[in-house]
Amino acid sequence: MSQSKPAIHVADLRKTFVVPEREAGLRSAIKSLVRRKTRTVNAVDGISFQVQPGEVIGFLGPNGAGKTTTLKMLAGLLYPTSGELSVLGYTPSQRQKEFLRQITLVMGNRNQLVWDIPAIDSFELNRAIYNIPEAQYRRTRDDFIELMDLQALVHKPVRNLSLGERMKVEICAALLHRPQVLFLDEPTIGLDVTMQRRIRTFIGEYNRRYDATVLLTSHYMADVEALCKRVVVIHHGQLLFDGELSALVERFAAYKTIVVTLEDPSVDLEAYGEVVERDGPRVSLRVAKADTPRITARLLADLPVADLTVEDPPIDDVIELVFAQERAA
Repeated sequence: MSQSKPAIHVADLRKTFVVPEREAGLRSAIKSLVRRKTRTVNAVDGISFQVQPGEVIGFLGPNGAGKTTTLKMLAGLLYPTSGELSVLGYTPSQRQKEFLRQITLVMGNRNQLVWDIPAIDSFELNRAIYNIPEAQYRRTRDDFIELMDLQALVHKPVRNLSLGERMKVEICAALLHRPQVLFLDEPTIGLDVTMQRRIRTFIGEYNRRYDATVLLTSHYMADVEALCKRVVVIHHGQLLFDGELSALVERFAAYKTIVVTLEDPSVDLEAYGEVVERDGPRVSLRVAKADTPRITARLLADLPVADLTVEDPPIDDVIELVFAQERAA
């Protein structure tokens, strides 16, 4: 059976910025008025990937990797320097109405709601902008309010909401027109753990209900682990990895973490591996992946162990290892 047409198609995508530069001081400032020096920045440098309808993809990389620039090109806010780019069969930079009705871009550090009026009024404004049928709007709005537990929030002026509360209503407002493609740029940034979990749950439920395609950037690996089976990793505007999240761990993680709880918390475990954390009788050891079975057997044979688990390293550690290997290469 043939594969469906991709929702997002990116081929050799590039975005170059020409930025001015000068040394500090009055003399340099005057010189720059006559002869301005510039340098070329390759924000996105030839990346290629595809996203199938209904997929939730983690789009990962450090600050300055080119993630937000790529999302803005996908949403039609920036024009590519070169390369191929299509979303749902549309060319994003053309900003056609049919295209804009089927996508949304949510940026965790941007505010789209009107500051001085209740969120419910901004919801109504979005209904008018997207010409959403009244019955569909009310049904979607009420579903979102229930899923996000917004009953007590939507009638307050946005300026009176906390960051987490505002982010919840921001996401709901951005999805009222039921877009088929979601570009989410750090949607949980700055939020506490409980609020992050609530927003992750909502995004996952939206994906299941509407078979939406999601491209998610986040520095919180809990977001990626909860929502994404596949990740695309970029660095310095170039593609480093595209594949399953589990394969990323398998490929780049050379160690595992053994978490052991001892009946005698005074026992020294340095001989078994690198102690990375100790909390009373609970100790976390970092050991080479190949040595894990042998060291686990030694611990159980040598010591009075109350509990023992073997874990893969945190995904953010794995990503950092990817970047370190890229720098070394």
